[in-house]
Amino acid sequence: MIHAFGFSAVAARSDSDPAAWRRPLLRWLDGIQAGWAIPLLLVAFVAVWTIYLCIAYAGAGLHPDVLETWTFGRQFGWGYAKHPPLMGWIAGAWSTVFPATDWSFHLMAMTNAAVALWCVDLVTRRFVSGDKRVIVLLLLMLTPAYQFHAQRFNANAVQLATWPLATYCFLRTFETRTMLWAIAAGITAAVAVLGKYYSIFLLVSFAFAAAAHPQRRAYFTSASPWISVAAGLAVLSMHLHWLIANDAAPIQHALMHARSDLVTSLRDSLFFLLGLLAASAGAAITWIVVAGPRIKRFGAEMAELDDGLRLLAYIALGTIGLPVANALIMGTDLPSLWALQGLFLFAVVIVCGASYPIERFHTVNMAVLMAGIAVAAAVIAAPLHALYRNTHGYEEGRTYYRQIAGEVTRQWREWTGSPLGHVAGTESLALATAFYSADHPVYGPPPSVLSGNAANEELGWVLLCFRDQPDCIAGAEQAAARAGHSVRREFLVQSRLLGWAGCTRTVVALMMTR
Repeated sequence: MIHAFGFSAVAARSDSDPAAWRRPLLRWLDGIQAGWAIPLLLVAFVAVWTIYLCIAYAGAGLHPDVLETWTFGRQFGWGYAKHPPLMGWIAGAWSTVFPATDWSFHLMAMTNAAVALWCVDLVTRRFVSGDKRVIVLLLLMLTPAYQFHAQRFNANAVQLATWPLATYCFLRTFETRTMLWAIAAGITAAVAVLGKYYSIFLLVSFAFAAAAHPQRRAYFTSASPWISVAAGLAVLSMHLHWLIANDAAPIQHALMHARSDLVTSLRDSLFFLLGLLAASAGAAITWIVVAGPRIKRFGAEMAELDDGLRLLAYIALGTIGLPVANALIMGTDLPSLWALQGLFLFAVVIVCGASYPIERFHTVNMAVLMAGIAVAAAVIAAPLHALYRNTHGYEEGRTYYRQIAGEVTRQWREWTGSPLGHVAGTESLALATAFYSADHPVYGPPPSVLSGNAANEELGWVLLCFRDQPDCIAGAEQAAARAGHSVRREFLVQSRLLGWAGCTRTVVALMMTR
């Protein structure tokens, strides 16, 4: 008789005499220990989801966050105005190898997600071998973190890879207390902070987990934690120097999220937890189906975790509890999007903490489910999304980016006879023009304008707004009034997808020279 959840009889029969279509997948699972199965899974993951992104956004430009990241990466710095530097470094390094095109940055985003999953596997293999390693990855692929969240390559997406890597090194230094792993733990923790300051919650969770663990005395009386701190500070030293020299600009930007009252913070904290539950729902339901009646042992298994998984469980709880506590005390915003990179901790603890093996019947079904979702997304959902957006557009104007960049560059050259040097105005339009224009102008007004010495500026600049953005236009007109020579241009742009005309919008361009 088949039980309600686990399909145990079917699973047992399938494992003893698998159907012909299952056998290639079973051979793939046999390759986990040989070392080729998980890399193959990750390559396929990158390929399918990159195709999805290329199709879904065929008539649109890159997300403004990705364009901002590319803008940061155009010049190496120890920090940037809004964020720590890791995202810019990665984009800059990527751009030295790959062209500045949409497909290239879609590939970069999915490669980052695959590296993140590989780092998760580093953690997982500390506790289990064989099929459970791939089960953890398949469950994570059922969350939105590694596809839809990852495609917006920004400071949040960077943490997908830095968090599991830092966690892996911390686990190793806690276990071994050797100098090399202590240094590695400090370096990777610092790299996580260079990705986003939110990673401080991960680092504090490390300290919390170590203090709560039964082996805390052995760890804290060793040299390991102090070596890690010294190595981390050494890596952060140049960024800290940059912060001092630049009035802590990224921290000032982060503090803009710390203006909520207690009621708002309570509401945000509730939505934060609900958002994480919603993001985990697909993976959680899948695991419940796989576990079947064995799910009743969940509480007892969590209470009997071995030392390594217990440490990981403490870290997982810290990454949820500490942001909530900070939001309530400091009044900070708390979108669940900021914490998606920590979901892997719960997946590893739950799967590796299960005392029973998972029948291959279930593992194969999970792989087929994930493959079916990915293929359906690329073949069905992506074209439908592209068609819908070609007709309805985006608030930020992504369907017009290329047309706007091409037209404003053409009009600027026609007016001045020189390449476009600087572009500002509505952030999304300015970032898009910097990326898509053949001149690749610098994002923002010329430095002399910002310093108040515009009279000495030889290069001009353009301020771009949509006509339905009166505040932007008013600010652009004030800047034009202060300029020595300016002209206002308006032009209509229309989205196009494979030649099909879509929605329209009017752009206002204020062109200024000295």
